[in-house]
Amino acid sequence: MIRNKILLLGSGELGKEVVIALQRLGQYVIAVDSYKNAPAMQVAHEFEVINMLDGEQLDDIVEKHKPDFIVPEIESIRTERFYEYEQRGYKVIPSAKAANFTMNRKAIRDLASRDLGLKTARYQYATSIEELESGVEYVGMPCVVKPLMSSSGKGQSIIRTQSDIVKSWEYALEGSRGDLMEVIIEEFVLFDYEITLLTVTQDNGNTLFCPPIGHRQERGDYQESWQPMLMEDHHLSLAQTMAQQVTSALGGSGVWGVEFFIGREGVYFSELSPRPHDTGMVTLGGTQNLSEFELHARAIIGIPILEVVLVRNGASAVVLANDEGKSFPNFEGLSKAAAIRGTDFRIFGKPTTRKNRRMGVGLSFGNEDVDILVQRAKLVASEIKVISCD
Repeated sequence: MIRNKILLLGSGELGKEVVIALQRLGQYVIAVDSYKNAPAMQVAHEFEVINMLDGEQLDDIVEKHKPDFIVPEIESIRTERFYEYEQRGYKVIPSAKAANFTMNRKAIRDLASRDLGLKTARYQYATSIEELESGVEYVGMPCVVKPLMSSSGKGQSIIRTQSDIVKSWEYALEGSRGDLMEVIIEEFVLFDYEITLLTVTQDNGNTLFCPPIGHRQERGDYQESWQPMLMEDHHLSLAQTMAQQVTSALGGSGVWGVEFFIGREGVYFSELSPRPHDTGMVTLGGTQNLSEFELHARAIIGIPILEVVLVRNGASAVVLANDEGKSFPNFEGLSKAAAIRGTDFRIFGKPTTRKNRRMGVGLSFGNEDVDILVQRAKLVASEIKVISCD
């Protein structure tokens, strides 16, 4: 295996784990983000600070480093440039089409619903308050409004009454990443639970599925996740079929976080991330033979993955900041957290804090039911206090 040069575009906590996994395979990583001291930069060989929505800056970085692989880790990137990079011989992970489609909810939803015929919630798009009002009338209330480009639930809200429309429009634009002033209005699906189905595609054509991950959200952002999510075999089989359809249509190799709603009306395709998923941090607790980050690293550089198996049950719970701080925070309670058996935790190393920003994760694992493990992971997270610093 040669030592490849990998350009990681986006350097958050997920990217940090990808860098570690790649370095354990002897790879060389340059981490890129819009701010200095991002988590992945702290462990990468080199780093660059640029505005990834500036196509010329992005072009300059690619030309400077001439990477073997370009690996996007966030949404706010001028992804249309990836097609040109592929034509010039660069390999984009999973592919230029995948990165370009999935960074925008409009492209991926239309692919899933219109082109592939997958079951989704009813939806419509809006570029103004007037169009939003029309979309709400079409979809019906309650409904969910999201920016077409965002992450971690930012800008997502529920419209329950007519008076919510203007507030939801303004909130969506505030939470939008990039310069796209458009939202999606979705039918509010009555579901029993939701899952992330981590899907691994490989250069050899072999697609693998991780045991399903259940999760709970607040403010559109995950709070706890657990693996495995117990579900009926026919629902899991249908979700796997749908995941394979959409990843095959997009092409390329890597880990994908494919989200589904499971309800009385069956399995609904929800969203897709062409990279490791935040709910998949549960795999850092050794729930699988390979974590989602190790799977992604191997799929990127073409090391065959023969199987993904569940080793033990596990859960994760987020550690959140309570207020704003402009420099690296301190943490209290780590010794108390470490005293809880069958657990672990990760501190991400983010250089600043803001209210409800994800700063770490508590993990638990064992043979107990996942409900017990979730409570244990939440206990770990509750012991860790983020002390913001000015």
